[in-house]
Amino acid sequence: MGIYHPLQSFYRSCIFYTQRFYLRLQFKSFAGSGYTCNVCGHSYLKFKEDEPAHENVHAIRKWNVIAGYGKNIICPYCMSHARERLVLQVLKEKMDITDWHVLHLSPEKNLYTFLAQRSRVTAADIQPGFYHHITKGVEKQDATQLTYPDNTFDLMIANHVLEHIPEDEQAMREFFRVLKPGARAILQVPYSDELEDIQEQMEINDPEMQSRLFGQKDHVRVYSCNGYMKRLTNAGFEVRFVPYEHLSQWYVYAIQAQEGFFEIQKPVI
Repeated sequence: MGIYHPLQSFYRSCIFYTQRFYLRLQFKSFAGSGYTCNVCGHSYLKFKEDEPAHENVHAIRKWNVIAGYGKNIICPYCMSHARERLVLQVLKEKMDITDWHVLHLSPEKNLYTFLAQRSRVTAADIQPGFYHHITKGVEKQDATQLTYPDNTFDLMIANHVLEHIPEDEQAMREFFRVLKPGARAILQVPYSDELEDIQEQMEINDPEMQSRLFGQKDHVRVYSCNGYMKRLTNAGFEVRFVPYEHLSQWYVYAIQAQEGFFEIQKPVI
């Protein structure tokens, strides 16, 4: 395996714990009221904001992309992210995942921990070494060529993953194939309500230009809401969009402002 991924994991861990230490000190006076983190249970009058880097601002603002930036994004105590807290609340309130077989692509630590306590989780990524700080059992998988049999999983989660994959429609078809009939998929992505069509360059390999066009150096597109739903439908899924205004009971958990939720299911045969 070499030393690259272990060193990266060590470096990321050092950064994480240092930032968390200073955040707890910085936000100590705001503790005790307001928003409650559904990961760690701590409450604060406000959470830490998170703004896009300078090189990413143009695309985010041009299309008003809902991409995980804004006020009250990061919990000062455990550093959970708004996009994790939304998915976590869906899992807690909308699904009984007990004993389910779950495919978790590019696993996020807080979500993986919750899943692993209740279900059988297969974690996977095309670069598994980056996730060994979460679990040593991450499998190497290409989302466009999954090696799992048809109808294997009860649930799959790929949270903010598809915007990185040039052949996203092939990945969607693979997701559909490995899910059981009636299974659910959580596939949140950055998207814009202002775009009529998806903006993308599938062959692009220019981090500077990708930041300017798509809001991150490794993104290849910005989804329009309708365009994203159409691609999922074309892959065979049933899709329903739940707008942010209908998630008001979860505002207390500091979910991403204006982010709706895509309810995605493989039809029952």
